[in-house]
Amino acid sequence: MSGQFITVAREEATAILTLNRPERRNALSLDLMREAIAAMREIGRDDAVRAVILAAAGKVFSSGHDLAEMTGRGLPDYRLIFEVCTELMTTLQAIPQPVIAQVQGMATAAGCQLVASCDLAVAAEEATFATPGVKIGLFCTTPMVALTRAIGRKRALEMLLTGAPVDAHTAADWGLVNRVVPAAELCAATRDLAARIAGASSLTVALGKQAFYTQIDLDQPKAYAYAREVMSMNALAADAQEGMSAFLEKRPPCWKGQ
Repeated sequence: MSGQFITVAREEATAILTLNRPERRNALSLDLMREAIAAMREIGRDDAVRAVILAAAGKVFSSGHDLAEMTGRGLPDYRLIFEVCTELMTTLQAIPQPVIAQVQGMATAAGCQLVASCDLAVAAEEATFATPGVKIGLFCTTPMVALTRAIGRKRALEMLLTGAPVDAHTAADWGLVNRVVPAAELCAATRDLAARIAGASSLTVALGKQAFYTQIDLDQPKAYAYAREVMSMNALAADAQEGMSAFLEKRPPCWKGQ
């Protein structure tokens, strides 16, 4: 699954996809994005993988789109770039396994969008986040979609309209990342979170992730109607019956992914 611009490794039930273009600050070129999409889809089909970590090589998580691909192009070229970028962001949320961003440094523009699109995120204390497109005349309109859903209108607009960076602790306070840890503890903290997810029923986690993204944009009556049907069907699953029985019998559950 590794390619020219990404690497993929396995640690027990966790897949680790690493952006591997540090000399270009892990800029999201078309080729990198296409490699990441293909790798994520392959991971999504692997039942042995229970969680995914999205990491980056070097000091920068991602500087966003590769501006070398963004100058002097025509409308079809720009549409293609943003279509592929959108496909990457939606694929992160479409695969059954939760995706955790491991953010060691700066994440700007589409790089910030990448963090916001992941299901969870752990950041080092040195990490910063920004959507600075307004400063170069190209508003971060597609990053805005993920950012707004992660941190809300007012905070997203502050980042979008000023382009000012946000430090890691502010990002955690605003809901862009789950927690902030010292850089030396980043890998361990991210893997600990992945391991705790991997300990649950893969069927239940996949069902829950899909249900979360389906209901989040529904109005409350429709969300409840959808959720109660999903939960009713979930209750019929072998893993749900096993989990409830194990709890009542005070023993560890034995998951089958069914």
